[in-house]
Amino acid sequence: MLTFRTLTPADQDTLWHWLHVSLWDPPPAPYRPAEVLQLPQVRIYAETWGKPTDVGVVAQVEGNDAGACWMRLLPEGVGLAYVDAHTPQLGIALDPPYQHRGFGTPLMQAALERAREHGYQQVALTVHPQNPAIRVYERCGFRKIGLRNTFHHMLAKL
Repeated sequence: MLTFRTLTPADQDTLWHWLHVSLWDPPPAPYRPAEVLQLPQVRIYAETWGKPTDVGVVAQVEGNDAGACWMRLLPEGVGLAYVDAHTPQLGIALDPPYQHRGFGTPLMQAALERAREHGYQQVALTVHPQNPAIRVYERCGFRKIGLRNTFHHMLAKL
């Protein structure tokens, strides 16, 4: 059974793990080295989780944390998915045992609903052009609005 709970500051260590999982490269590429999480342009998406503008949900399958979808506002011009000062940038990850099992769409839908409740009007993300998750994003209302460093820049109106 799939349920959701709020992503909280107590999840900080696991959020670092999910951020690492979210850094998708086309197979057969392995996960990037863990040191990538120390890069300023990467760590901005997870460090000091729990700011008033942070919104996130954790997917739980049979009571086990399976992944998360999170978003946050970043300063002007910061972040690959930056649109404007009022549009949060989204990250999403499911642990490998839970991938390709139909959990991604409901996880993203739950997170987008929380973003709506939080007062956000739209949400942005970037995704590798070969990532099959693009279909999930499109099902959840994201549309391609351009390219950023060869990644699709996508936006969903809420």
